[in-house]
Amino acid sequence: MLALGLTGCMSTTGPVAVAPQGDLDSMAYGQTYAPAPVADASGGGAISALRSAFAGSPRGYYPTPAAATVMYAGTAAPVSHAGYDSAYHLDAGDRLRVVVYGQEGLTNTYAIDAAGSITMPLIGSVPARGRTPAGLAGEITARLRNGFIREPSVAVEIEAYRPFFILGEVAAPGQYPYVPNMTVESAIAIAGGFSPRARRDSVTLTHTDAGGAGRFVVPLGTPMSPGDTVFVGERWF
Repeated sequence: MLALGLTGCMSTTGPVAVAPQGDLDSMAYGQTYAPAPVADASGGGAISALRSAFAGSPRGYYPTPAAATVMYAGTAAPVSHAGYDSAYHLDAGDRLRVVVYGQEGLTNTYAIDAAGSITMPLIGSVPARGRTPAGLAGEITARLRNGFIREPSVAVEIEAYRPFFILGEVAAPGQYPYVPNMTVESAIAIAGGFSPRARRDSVTLTHTDAGGAGRFVVPLGTPMSPGDTVFVGERWF
């Protein structure tokens, strides 16, 4: 009877999401690190997608960001990694972690320069602007296979995004590091908050990608992408 009573008091719990252990370095060299937090991120998207999203919403919100995985080249199947949006298109200012498995001399952190390329040993300059992380991994793999490594296996993840810019009626306008899941409101907070003359209900957001540049008047909860420019206007008294 006591056992039945205890059994009846027990409750079941739903599945628990656990962040995968390790990172690119642990997979490359067998080292173990503490699990990294999993974060949703927005990859920016094309200007046409932004316009469609604004046209379909009476208040002009961006679509909700979704989690994604980083893709790997040179392996039998894609490997899931708690990283950033695999559809994100790289540009100057992004900093990447490139791992070539079994090749410590090639595995390193590379910054995309003003010309939109990274420079690696053996293969030299590799165009990165406009590519996804998976696309860049595929390009590096193809170049290494061409006379350098028989079966290269390459992974690329975004170590740090290019900065965003905030101008107008904020305490400290300027350039700041982009953080995944950033909104216009958090960008204003990073810049010291509104000035006394600022318009506080909406701002102008400029987003640029391969399809061109678009400028939108958006509410403060709008998600941002790396490289975006926020302009806070002056209110009319």
